[in-house]
Amino acid sequence: MKVQWRSLDWSLLGAVGILILVSGVMLFSLNQLVGGGAGRFEKQLGFILAGIVVLCVASQFNYRKFLQYAYLNYLGWFVMLVLLLFFGTTIRGTTGWFQFAGMSVQPVEFAKLAFILAAARFLADRSFEMERWKTVVRYGGLLLGYVALILLQPDLGSVVVLVGTATVMGLITTIRPRQLLLLGTIAVTLGALSWFFYLGDYQKNRLLTFIDPQRDPLRSGYNVTQSVISVGSGQWFGRGLGLGPQSQLQFLPERETDFIFAVIAEELGFIGAGVVIVLFAFIIWRLWRSSRHLTDDSARYLVVGYCSLLFGQVLINIGMNLGIMPVTGIPLPFISAGGSSLLAMMLGLGIVLNATSQSVRKS
Repeated sequence: MKVQWRSLDWSLLGAVGILILVSGVMLFSLNQLVGGGAGRFEKQLGFILAGIVVLCVASQFNYRKFLQYAYLNYLGWFVMLVLLLFFGTTIRGTTGWFQFAGMSVQPVEFAKLAFILAAARFLADRSFEMERWKTVVRYGGLLLGYVALILLQPDLGSVVVLVGTATVMGLITTIRPRQLLLLGTIAVTLGALSWFFYLGDYQKNRLLTFIDPQRDPLRSGYNVTQSVISVGSGQWFGRGLGLGPQSQLQFLPERETDFIFAVIAEELGFIGAGVVIVLFAFIIWRLWRSSRHLTDDSARYLVVGYCSLLFGQVLINIGMNLGIMPVTGIPLPFISAGGSSLLAMMLGLGIVLNATSQSVRKS
């Protein structure tokens, strides 16, 4: 069933629109640097237009249709993640992209949304059975299927976001505290064992550098050091668009993607970076508030899952830009350059907007 445009949450859409505008402005600023990011702005503009179309179309499709085919969609992206390990392109140690016709697609960004849809359907059907270990184990298996394949890439950042999203979705069910305690203990134990049996040297260096950025300032600690310098140099009002020395002189790595928040802080200052954080906080608050006023369980789990995904990615990305989180390849939603993340987030937002518009609200 289609929804009336006026019934959509336009304040939320406005906040997302401002973030996308900030993305375009910052990429345009970086695009002025000769030999640095040429063509990235034009390509991202195309992704933005495509994302708007995806959002509009998805918001007019009944969210229950997406949930009806959630398991099939989950299986489809599971197969894509398997194929990725054999035919994917490796960039900076992670086999996470399909490349063809000059374009790159990162399946994990869409797999995150596929998991949320599958988990929402699973929990809606069994929310009052979560006190049973059998149901908890099945839910864990749903998560483990993706986590195992993403770890093989390896993409630890996406694994952390996915596990966090699944945990928050599970918390609003009837799961018992002792079950959560046991699952948490297992997770911590596996995390500790991964140091000895799974993590590569470069991943260990990232974690050690997070604890002490000065242990290897010219290699594993370089990104964090340059990012912190960029953030601090912006002061209150920033250096001005196109005038940030760290970003424009290419001292700051991955300026258009992982560390675009540092560019914002450097060129727009504390005020500009603060506005971005406030906008994200507003979006997350609106989503969480909406979830509390929905009577349809599947809609509530869907909105909570998307909200948790957004919160996790924002927290990790901004945290690593400020030097308070380990460096991972998590993009800043709606702002970082790249089509996969933007299209997946816009698709998810369209589905969520449809769910919050159609689901019966409590009085």
